Amino acid sequence: IEQKAADARALIASWKPDLVYTTDDDVQEHVVRHYLDSPLPFVFSGVNKDPAEYGFVGSRNVAGVLEREHFVESVNLVRKIAPGARRIALIFDDAKMWDPVRARITQAMSRLPDMRIVAADTVRTYAEYQQKLRQYQGSADMIGTLGIFNLKDEQGRNVPYQEVQKWTVENSRLPDFAFWIDRVHYGTLCAVTVSEREQGRAAGRIARGILTQGKSPSSYPMEATSKGLPVVSLARARTLGLRLDAD
Repeated sequence: IEQKAADARALIASWKPDLVYTTDDDVQEHVVRHYLDSPLPFVFSGVNKDPAEYGFVGSRNVAGVLEREHFVESVNLVRKIAPGARRIALIFDDAKMWDPVRARITQAMSRLPDMRIVAADTVRTYAEYQQKLRQYQGSADMIGTLGIFNLKDEQGRNVPYQEVQKWTVENSRLPDFAFWIDRVHYGTLCAVTVSEREQGRAAGRIARGILTQGKSPSSYPMEATSKGLPVVSLARARTLGLRLDAD
């Protein structure tokens, strides 16, 4: 990743752009931080961490859009499909990006007074993940399969998340949710997803204001988009024996 970041910075030096658009957290850490308070404006989207961790708060040349997962809405979508579900199990890999997500989920539970989290586990290997999901079958009513990108096999190699999801579909009988549409494509039951369209449009409006109206990046508040998109896998619902109505 350090080499990729160096390549990106070399491109910026070569192209001499009027503005750089960056998305997701890694690029903020490894690229944008090198340009804080420089004349070159940067606009970001898809940032999960507090922008203060990257030094963006108070910077003159960085603006953007935060990504905030729709946890309560996703849980309520599961309950709409499986009304008896009350016990939530959550599973994460060991990436640091999940720390603020955990904190926001804990805070959001006050909006789900009749629900409880029965497990919130961090796993590092694919074998651990499989073991935990088997345990959840008897102790939870729904699973949030959230962090599944950094799971290692017995040789220490990363297991593709699509493979993790395939195993989950074949071995778990519990309704599951996540926060991104690609998870539903690979078999997760449902999600109220973070809308890529809303993220891109919001960041694009900021970029346009900077480029065409001469606005300062620091004049824009760093806020999250609020609009999500509910998505359901009908194939997964059929596999789980869940009936859906038009609502």
